[in-house]
Amino acid sequence: MVKDLSVELCGIRLQNPVIPASGTFGFGLELADSFDLNVLGAISLKGTTLEPRYGNPTPRVAECTEGMINSVGLQNPGIDVLVTEKVPALRKVYSQPVIANISGFSLDEYRECCRKADACEGIDIIEVNISCPNVHNGGMAFGTSAESAAEVTGTVKEVCRKPVFIKLSPNVTDIVAIARACEDAGADGLTLVNTFLGMRIDIARRKPVIANKMGGFSGRAVFPIALRMVYQVAHACKVPVMGCGGVATARDVIEMMMAGATAVQVGAENLRNPFACPEIINELPAVMGELGIESLQDIIGTV
Repeated sequence: MVKDLSVELCGIRLQNPVIPASGTFGFGLELADSFDLNVLGAISLKGTTLEPRYGNPTPRVAECTEGMINSVGLQNPGIDVLVTEKVPALRKVYSQPVIANISGFSLDEYRECCRKADACEGIDIIEVNISCPNVHNGGMAFGTSAESAAEVTGTVKEVCRKPVFIKLSPNVTDIVAIARACEDAGADGLTLVNTFLGMRIDIARRKPVIANKMGGFSGRAVFPIALRMVYQVAHACKVPVMGCGGVATARDVIEMMMAGATAVQVGAENLRNPFACPEIINELPAVMGELGIESLQDIIGTV
C-alpha cells in the first residue's frame, strides 16, 4: 500500500514533512542541477535582513564531534534582492511551498522585512528568526525573553496575511514560556530549535577557532535536546511546530513527529551531505512500513 507522507501547515499542504532548514540550502537554486527540488516538502530560504550583510570575519566554521559550529553572521543580499530576484528565479523550477526566513535587529526592521516578504507572490510562509540581538535594548537577543519575543510576533503579525512561524532560540531557561508568549501574540506556528551557542579552541594557537569566538552549534549531537524542546512546546501550545536540530535520517523525522512536530527541517546534515533531504524522503515509506504507519499525519504528537 502506498504510504501517505503529506502533512498540512496552517492550511498549506506539504507533500512530505521534509524541509531544508534556513542557512543550509542557500536560496534553493544552488542544488537545482543536482536533483529535482520538487521532491522536497518545502524550502526554508537563507536568512534575510532588511539591508545586505557581508557577515562575520573568517574563519566562520569549526568542526565538532557529530556536529559543527558556525558564525556566518547572516550574510545575505537583503530583502529587496530576495523578493525581486531570488524567489522569482526559484519559482521557475520549484512549485512546492517556499518559506522566507526573516531576521532583524530592531522591531522596525522586522516589520519592514516581513511586509515585503508577505507581499511577494512566490512566498507561502514567513519564518521569523528571533535569535538576533536587539540593537535598541542592549544587544540581548529578541528570543531570550517572553516579552521581547511576543513584541516581535505582534509587530510582524500586523503586516502579514501569510502564516507566520517564529523560530525559537534554545539558548534560554524556559523555552515553553517564550513559545506560549509568541502563540498568545498571534504566531501561526513555531519553528524550533535554532542553534545552540558553542565554542572551540585551537590549543596549538591558544586561540578560539572561530574569529567571532563563539557560534551556533548544530548537527547530530544536538538531536536529543532539540527533540525534548519540540516535545515540551508541542504539548504546551496549540499552533503547529516545525521541528529541527540534528535531524539526519528518516527515523529522526518520525521521532520528531511523534514528539509533536508537524513538519521537520534538516539543517547541518545538508552541509555534510547535499543529498540528505531527498535520501530521507526516499527512506520514509520503508521505515513507515517497518513501524506500521500508513499516514505521517496520524503520528504527530502521539508520544
